[in-house]
Amino acid sequence: MSQPIFLINEIFTSIEGETSYQGIPMLFIRFTGCNLRCKYCDTKYAYEEGKDYSLNNLLKIVENSELEFVHITGGEPLIQKNLIELLKSIKEKRILIETNGSVDIRPFQLENTVLITDIKTPGSGGADKNYFPNLNYLRESDELKFVITDKNDYLWAKGLIEKNNLLERGFVINLSPAIPNLKPSLLADWIVRDKLNVRYNLQIHKFIWGDRRGV
Repeated sequence: MSQPIFLINEIFTSIEGETSYQGIPMLFIRFTGCNLRCKYCDTKYAYEEGKDYSLNNLLKIVENSELEFVHITGGEPLIQKNLIELLKSIKEKRILIETNGSVDIRPFQLENTVLITDIKTPGSGGADKNYFPNLNYLRESDELKFVITDKNDYLWAKGLIEKNNLLERGFVINLSPAIPNLKPSLLADWIVRDKLNVRYNLQIHKFIWGDRRGV
């Protein structure tokens, strides 16, 4: 029987730039294809560009990595056919999955996976695509992320967090400025002023290597 084929945009090793795993070296697998078109997207090259990899080829790459973590990203990985088969085939690794929040995360919440789930703000242009039931499915080991473009986005995210009592749920909530749309210092000032118990998030890989591919 033929094995699954995956369309992959790029595979590389780098430092995790965001979330509570920031600073940890990981193997990154970026899938081709996304169902959203966020205004601030920094991986537009992953919309269509990619190369086919068989399941066995991907598993060999993962197995040959000496790192503890594999980061699955995109594009949007959760819309990829046979992704669960790949996840279940990866052994003795911890898997981070970065998703845009438009897809039900429950099928992908395996024992060795952490779901980093976006909630798209109005400034992204994709707020109408949020799958809000995901807020009820997040485990304490999963994380939530908001990318903030302006003051309206911040107030919208703060209101959503408070309305849904998300700070009491135990998972990490990350707020990130959409650079250059929003100065990093402004978001930091708002969080500190409001004493909002979230995690301020910056893409440190861009500070290390600049805004380029493969990092």
